[in-house]
Amino acid sequence: MKTLFGTSSLQDINAMIPYAQLVGLDISSDEQGLLTILRAHDDNIGNEIIGAVHGGVVAGLMEHAASFHLLDELANPVRIPRIINVSIDYLRPALNKNTFARGQVVKQGKRVANVRVTAWQDDESRPVAAAHAHFLIA
Repeated sequence: MKTLFGTSSLQDINAMIPYAQLVGLDISSDEQGLLTILRAHDDNIGNEIIGAVHGGVVAGLMEHAASFHLLDELANPVRIPRIINVSIDYLRPALNKNTFARGQVVKQGKRVANVRVTAWQDDESRPVAAAHAHFLIA
């Protein structure tokens, strides 16, 4: 990884976030880079009829993934990036099973960074949600 934060450091930061522990957010990495995982948890269900995860939990996953991906990409962060806004596109129901999210820094300027995130469950080519987030980094 090209950052001063390694995966283990990001996992340590993740462990200090109460919301991440409450809903079951984990940080990992694979050959493609940083991966954020929302573990299946019955308390995250928002639609009991089909067993779908609540949209707010999916949005939390997307924002979390964007934040951590940006932290991973920043060479020497002066401070933790602050979110300006985030836009979520819900593409299909996220059922109560592990959900994965990966970010991509689209553009990083001196003060603002733009990050896109995609979330999926069984098949990365069939996303359940997509997001675009803007962060203040200076």
